[in-house]
Amino acid sequence: MTPTFTVTGQRRRLFVPVVAGPVPPAPPLPDPPIYRELMRIWADRGRTLPGRHDPEWARLAAPPRGPGAVSVPRVPPGDGR
Repeated sequence: MTPTFTVTGQRRRLFVPVVAGPVPPAPPLPDPPIYRELMRIWADRGRTLPGRHDPEWARLAAPPRGPGAVSVPRVPPGDGR
């Protein structure tokens, strides 16, 4: 059986672009004045602010510390609860 094609020896060159790396994030835009004022009012009243550490939430969301850290109140029989 004879081949139906011939090898000419010519090679193709492929262009493979080099990856430039990650694009740096854009700098954050400042909050509009109305939001800055609202956050100031909330902070003055002791409210939780977005993006700020909240000690109460951290305490409530923390895993229990050892056995007995979580207790379930017992309901006496016939209490109706």
